[in-house]
Amino acid sequence: MTTFLCLIGYGRLRPYLTIVIGLLFLHNSSHGQMRVEAGVTVGPSNILGDLGGRYGRGMTFVKDNNIEMTRIMSGAYVSFAPTPHLVFRAAINVGRLEGADSIIAAKGGHELTRMERNLHFRSPLAEAFLAAEVYPTVWLEGNPTETIRKIRPYFLIGMGLFRFNPQAQYTDINGASTWVDLQPLRTEGQGMAAFPDRKEYKLTQINVPYGIGLRYFFSESFYLGMEIVNRITFTDYIDDVSNTYIPDHHFYDHFGTSSFEAELAAKMANHSNLTIRANTRSGFQGNELRGDNKENDSYYSMNLRIGIRLRGIQPSGSPRRFVRYKRRTGQTRCPHVVIW
Repeated sequence: MTTFLCLIGYGRLRPYLTIVIGLLFLHNSSHGQMRVEAGVTVGPSNILGDLGGRYGRGMTFVKDNNIEMTRIMSGAYVSFAPTPHLVFRAAINVGRLEGADSIIAAKGGHELTRMERNLHFRSPLAEAFLAAEVYPTVWLEGNPTETIRKIRPYFLIGMGLFRFNPQAQYTDINGASTWVDLQPLRTEGQGMAAFPDRKEYKLTQINVPYGIGLRYFFSESFYLGMEIVNRITFTDYIDDVSNTYIPDHHFYDHFGTSSFEAELAAKMANHSNLTIRANTRSGFQGNELRGDNKENDSYYSMNLRIGIRLRGIQPSGSPRRFVRYKRRTGQTRCPHVVIW
């Protein structure tokens, strides 16, 4: 665990880690029961970044969410429940994030500037996280071990890692289009000597998932759930847009005067000259705003959960062993467990 905390940067996550670690000690050892669960999730996901948006000024969170950019995220998880009140989840998910200025519906306001920017991106996404789920209504139940036909709301918070790779479409003089990786092109001068304050961003980053959901138990061992999970991130470059344009000569200075990479970087950094619209401006110039670096990107998903309870752990005088849950006379019978 110490190595993991060092890898993800303990200092930046201290407030979140304090909450998660505190939740680790919420269980009641005198009624300790270790349930093992497994399941899959699937549902729509979207990014809240710099591209696209609605009419007017660009805003944070759901105001500028573009439904047409929604894509599917899916994954699997394993959970361990020391008590009915608390579940620890280890999850992996894969999906894709997309955004584009071309889908903005113009109404003659501030959104025209983003339309003229004319940028777009797509990125594969893979994430893994650990989270604690807390079920507050269980404290109000007479028999927390009984689950059948119960709806249990919960909230969750965790920490994890995700990997992304923003790409955009390049069209050559023959009209052939290909998707190219944007991070190596340093589209805003990241990692260039001329811009020492703009560091090259990493494609593997920390996230902090948090959200709410509920589960419904059809039987002692089978349940369905719905949840909304947002991910706080510490990067503004999931869509490769954050800061200002840079003059084209910096690409040639960095990659080489006759370099195709320099020409490609200049074209991918600035699509405003390709905007097709009456009365459009001639294009953005170096040092003009390209994105909003005051807010980091985030992404969210709305998940359908399908899960089963696998086994419990029962100690006796002999070594600890796994035992199956059984239903008897319509009641949930959970084995007594001691957590070690």
